[in-house]
Amino acid sequence: MLCKKLHHAAFRCVDAAETVEFYTTVLGLTFTHAMGEDHVPSTGEYSPHIHIFFEMEDGSNIAFFEVPKAPPGIKDRNTPDWVQHFAFEVESVDALNKAKAELEAKGIDVLGPTDHDDFILSIYFFDPSGHRLELTARTGTPEQHARFEQEAVAVLDCWNETHDWSNRERVFGSASGYRREVLQ
Repeated sequence: MLCKKLHHAAFRCVDAAETVEFYTTVLGLTFTHAMGEDHVPSTGEYSPHIHIFFEMEDGSNIAFFEVPKAPPGIKDRNTPDWVQHFAFEVESVDALNKAKAELEAKGIDVLGPTDHDDFILSIYFFDPSGHRLELTARTGTPEQHARFEQEAVAVLDCWNETHDWSNRERVFGSASGYRREVLQ
């Protein structure tokens, strides 16, 4: 496989120092790198910026650009708020519940936990720049994950027929929820 793992996903932030404070003290990520230029290295465009990186345990990163001379970011008004987000995996459901309590103790509004098809359990909140973040714990068994992978194409095919879930019973065994035959 060409792609071995995620190196980084990059977003715009309003204030680099505030972003460092949030991601290091609230989420406990390691602030590993900061670099900047007056001109974009890949295009040569004049746009003074700082590019900051936060590393997770597996070596993957989330990164941000503060670009003060660029026009303010315009939110995609046609995409629902819940669509674009960055999800961080935590060790367990217990770690997820502990993180929720700690975030709320810091005055951060948290939504969830939300069960996603016995695949993951998640909580949601926002960073200081307004990016929606998710903390998630895997909840499925290895057998369930194997089944999810096996059925993924059928689920996509079902979606592509109508672009709604009117036919979901065919793949999930019920008109709502995710009832499946018991795995043997």
